[in-house]
Amino acid sequence: MSARLRSFALLTASAVTALTIGSTAAHADSGDTEQRGVLKGSTTASYFWDDASGRAGDTGLPAAGKPMQKGLVASPSWPLMTEGYVVYKGKKMPFFVGDRGPGDPSSRGVMLDLDAKTFAELTGGKFNPETLGVDGVGGEGHIKIDYVVTKWGDGVGKKSFPVAFSTGAWSEKDTRPVIQSVSVKNPTG
Repeated sequence: MSARLRSFALLTASAVTALTIGSTAAHADSGDTEQRGVLKGSTTASYFWDDASGRAGDTGLPAAGKPMQKGLVASPSWPLMTEGYVVYKGKKMPFFVGDRGPGDPSSRGVMLDLDAKTFAELTGGKFNPETLGVDGVGGEGHIKIDYVVTKWGDGVGKKSFPVAFSTGAWSEKDTRPVIQSVSVKNPTG
């Protein structure tokens, strides 16, 4: 291939990439108030922060092997790396499933364990790095949230409404096709 033809091919590829990226950004900024989801529901959520120090009862790195971070949640049954968002009193925050839990509380209806920084932002509290807790919420450790799953993770877990940790759904690969798809209004749009 000649140098001139190679340069033309590289220039064309760069232009196509730029147009693709540009059109994606334009679409994201279009003000579209609907987002496709695969599952929508409500549950009670708690919070945790697992820094692998053992000081807050944590057990080490989260199950997905990703370091603890804002947006990382624990689910008793959804596949790891499932993505979506939660809504609390009109505030919307993204999440991805990076850990397993809550354990026993899931038997009592607490089906999502938000990271403490997200919990603090949703409730107006403040993350306390000394205690790994959330201050300024009057001792509140559980909130009622709405959730939308926008993408299922590829690993083991159940692709449906969350079920208690004790069911073992977190350890079984769900091979059934996902049927439910919902259109949801963006609460901030």
